[in-house]
Parts: sequence; structure tokens; C-alpha cells
Amino acid sequence: MTPVEPPPGDRLRPPGLGLLLAEARGIFEFNASVLLSPLLMLAPRGDGHPVLTLPGFLASDLSMAPMRRYLKELGYDSYAWKMGRNIGGVSRLRAALRDRLAEIHGATGRKVSVVGWSLGGVYARDLALQAPEMVRDVVTLGSPFANDVRATNATRLYEALSGEAVEDNSELRSALAGDLPVPATSIYSRTDGIVNWRTCLLRPSDTAENIEVHLASHVGLGVNPAALWAVADRLAQGEGQFRQFDRSGPFAIAYAPRENAQS
Repeated sequence: MTPVEPPPGDRLRPPGLGLLLAEARGIFEFNASVLLSPLLMLAPRGDGHPVLTLPGFLASDLSMAPMRRYLKELGYDSYAWKMGRNIGGVSRLRAALRDRLAEIHGATGRKVSVVGWSLGGVYARDLALQAPEMVRDVVTLGSPFANDVRATNATRLYEALSGEAVEDNSELRSALAGDLPVPATSIYSRTDGIVNWRTCLLRPSDTAENIEVHLASHVGLGVNPAALWAVADRLAQGEGQFRQFDRSGPFAIAYAPRENAQS
């Protein structure tokens, strides 16, 4: 099932000015993760499999460094994308991203989990479509891949810098919004000031789920302690296995009930 593009009169809107200005709270989310690091280290540990982290629009590997360090401490073999600053280009970067995935897969001999923040999550979903034989699972954070993907406060800048229009390649857009051939988790927040949260919703199934984190910002989602816990928990599942996220634990208050994360 693929989400249907809304008619022009019913298009989603980007988050309002209030939420956009409130994005500054992302620094507090990072500080909270530092303070709560002893709790974060209680998350399920990894089995050593490789994890590729993909940064958001205009960000670099530096933005994903806290997550890579956290995952490494939990026992994962974490990798940067090594492609500099992400100035966009879903179609333009497809081949290079697949090459990076193949490099990691070849070096480790194992399927690779792919974690993408914002635009990086769109890339992550595309990698799963291109090379499911190399991808173990996909986790996205605040990634606009469904419904009206123009409903972000970064769309015009993305189009200007990447040279690609969001409406380009409708076949690829439909595929990205649809079901993936590997387990997938979308982590998002209704208080995202950059991306309309409805564009982050995948179709829940036996191998796909949405996890809503209360009060998280877009720029802080990748360092938010509750989001980090959820990422670690999802990656700890055995290869080829999938269970719905258990919203209990030290950050239980930060998650919306499962039924609220479906629509």
C-alpha cells in the first residue's frame, strides 16, 4: 500500500513559525543525552553487525558522531557515510551511496543496518530498495518520505542546492513511500519544526512501525535520549527478526502510545 498524493487543495503545510523557532531546543536534547548516558548504556547491546549512519540535509558526519559513538559503545560496528556535507540529491547520490553500502558489506561480510536522520533517512530507504540483499534493516529519524513530501521548511533550499525538484522521479517517490523489503522503523515527533510529521509515517505492518517521541525537535532528534534508546533497541533485534517496540523502560514517558503513532 502506497500513500496517495493529496490533491493541491489538501496539501500538507510545513511546520509553523513557532515550531521552527523552537528548534533551538535541540541543544538541550543533546545535553540531556550526556546527563542520561548511564541510563542509555542500559539499552540492549549489539551483536557487532555494521551500522551505516547517514546525516540530514546540510549536515555532515560530525552530526552523527554522537550516535556512532553510542552505538560503538553498545557493541555495533558503526560507519560514517564519508561523503562530506549533505547538500541533497536523492537521484544524484544513489550510485555513490550504494557503493558505500557495498564497501561496508564487502569488508564485514554481514548485512548492514542503515540509520538515517532527516534526508539521510530517505537515502536509507532508497538503499533498502536498491540492495535489500545488503541491508539488514532501516531506521529513520524525522525523515519526509510519505504523503506530501514538500511539507518541510527546507524544500526550496533543497531544490536550489541539489538541483533536483521534489516532484522529480515520481516512480522513485512512490517506492520510497511504500513498503520496504526489509524491517523498517520511523522515529518522528509531532513538534518537529522542519518536517511535517505526517510525511514521516510509514504503513505499519509485521515488519514496519512508527515511533513517536514527545516534544523532540528536528535538529535534536538524532541526539534525543529517547530516540537514541529506540534506535539501539531496534538495532538489537536478530537478523531477519522483528518485534514491535516496547515503550516501557527508562524513557517510557517520552513515547506516544503505539496506536497514536499510526496516523
